[in-house]
Parts: sequence; structure tokens; C-alpha cells
Amino acid sequence: MNIIDEIGILAISTRLQRLSEQLRKDGAQIYAYNNIDFEPKWFPVIYTLHVKEMLSVVEIANEIGYSHPSTISLLKELEKQKITSSKKDKLDERKRLIVLTAKGKELVVKMQPVWEIMSKALNEITNTQNNLLKAIEEAEENLTRQGFFQRALELKG
Repeated sequence: MNIIDEIGILAISTRLQRLSEQLRKDGAQIYAYNNIDFEPKWFPVIYTLHVKEMLSVVEIANEIGYSHPSTISLLKELEKQKITSSKKDKLDERKRLIVLTAKGKELVVKMQPVWEIMSKALNEITNTQNNLLKAIEEAEENLTRQGFFQRALELKG
């Protein structure tokens, strides 16, 4: 056990980042093993467009919970890979609508059986009485009601 593991809740951000990095690294290996050229960081956008089909940049950002600039950065990568494409909204020319291309849709079809295997493996990893997902959801809800910074200020005085 290292010091980060020993200090408990104070290192929660570090431990979540460590867990996230491990899952992303292993996810990339799973995709590569299955001959799928895919970056795990693209997943939220691809999956969202698979389900919702056509969304604006702002709508995608809201769906995945990322900032507008982070979403735009991902979308640029996906467009460069020809996985997504965009067109101007006929009703509002300032708005870009994003869709999966034929290549993007083929990629999703190829990934769906892999997603099923990944879901099963992740359930085995995290399903210690389903505590991890419940704890994450609870923490996210609590942070939505009042942020970490605001809580710390109130506790200080």
C-alpha cells in the first residue's frame, strides 16, 4: 500500500484519476485486441450520437457533461478521422449539427459486441454490491447541489 492509498478520502481525486487512467489504458488494449482503431476518449461522443443520431455541439456537451471547448476538441478529432461530420442547421446557421458518418456507423456496429464484453467485465470489477456506481452517482448529485469549494468554505467558517 502506498501513501495515496493510506490517506483515504483526501486523495479521492488522485485515486479516481488513477482508476480512470487504468480503465482507459485497458479499454484501448481491448479495442486494439479486437482490431478496432478507436480511442476510449471518443466513446462518450460516439455512443451519444449512436443513440441520439444528430445533435448540436452544445447538446453533445450537455449530454456527455464536458465543457464546450473539450467537446469541440473531440469533435475535431472525430471529424479528422471521418467518424463524424457536421452541417449547418437550416433553422439557425450559427449552429452545427453533428452526425456519425457511414464509417462511424460501421465502427459502432463493430464495437457493439465488444461493448457487451466490456460491460460484463466492468460489472465484475465494480459490482461489489454495486457500491461504486451508486457512490459515484451520489457524489455527482451532491456536487450538483453544492460544489466542493463552496462546502469547504462553509466548513471553514
